Amino acid sequence: MSRDKRKKKYMVNFKERTEEAKKVRKIVSIIVITIAVLLIVGAASLFFYVNSAMKPVDPDSEEEVTIEVPIGSSTSTIASILEENGLIRNALVFRMYVKFHNETDFQAGEYTFTPSMEMKEMVDSLKNGIVMAEPVHRITIPEGLSMDQIAEIYADSLHFTKEDFLEKVNDRAYLEELMEQYPNLLTEDILDEEIRTPLEGYLFASTYDFYKEEPEIETIVQKMLTETEKLITEYRAELDEQGWTVHESITFASLVEKEAGEVEQRNEIAGVFYNRMEEGMPLQTDPTVLYALGEHKERVLYEDLDIESPYNTYVVEALPIGPISNFAESSLEAVANPKQSDYLYFLHDADGNIHYAETYEEHLKNRNEHMD
Repeated sequence: MSRDKRKKKYMVNFKERTEEAKKVRKIVSIIVITIAVLLIVGAASLFFYVNSAMKPVDPDSEEEVTIEVPIGSSTSTIASILEENGLIRNALVFRMYVKFHNETDFQAGEYTFTPSMEMKEMVDSLKNGIVMAEPVHRITIPEGLSMDQIAEIYADSLHFTKEDFLEKVNDRAYLEELMEQYPNLLTEDILDEEIRTPLEGYLFASTYDFYKEEPEIETIVQKMLTETEKLITEYRAELDEQGWTVHESITFASLVEKEAGEVEQRNEIAGVFYNRMEEGMPLQTDPTVLYALGEHKERVLYEDLDIESPYNTYVVEALPIGPISNFAESSLEAVANPKQSDYLYFLHDADGNIHYAETYEEHLKNRNEHMD
């Protein structure tokens, strides 16, 4: 091939490669521009979407929506509850907001919000445990009450009867559901055939707020069990160290509650009970006799002490089969941290004072001096 032909062929190939390179650069430029436009449009759309999702669902709404945030709820769970109840537009955006602002330590409880609230308002309320409306009902359950008495208090204030409440808390299927919900609190112990009332002692004494005109019995029971579970969790290490199961701890706390009228008496009384159990002595506490009898009496008679019952601590060894009432935190704390002493006996005088003794002879002396 001549030199001119080779040169001509080279120029043709060069021209073709140049044209091809131009086409590739043009295609690449179009792709880059397209991607950039899509990114910009996507970012703008995402921004507007997130910004919109963070706004109140309905700025003009005055509707009050009550939600329950269970104990131990994750941010995802809370976000789902808010979205399902129409209080936020998007659960994912709520989670992003919480993570971006590093918000933590949301409080379990019942809250009343409105669709007109800002997301920040809800987050602040959830962090501080602040409800946004006055309760419809505020009911106080004192310490030392039986299930029967608790049912009566609720029936006096709410829409159901005492019998309705007792039927629910004694329903086997319902109890099994609760055992699944509260596995660290409710065990097979409550289903023992000799237990009179399975949830006796487990419904914590406190003041409860309800934001519905007619709260369900299930809601009431769960609120009370949640409070008991929180308290048991707080003292679990000390109770484990003492060797008590949850059921035994609650049973023991109920005895201390019924025997001690004053908070400052409880640790010492718990210590006496510990000493009696270590000696292999029966606890011989009169409130268990009254519970076994199923009636209130001003004075327990000698003939009452022989009643055959798994609750009667004059008959059974150590603790009764189950709690005989609910209890205050101070009673559970006394079980977890009893006062050390050598006392084996105590009695109450007419003024509410307690007199302790190390021996039965001293106890008889105290009885002669301080009892009518």
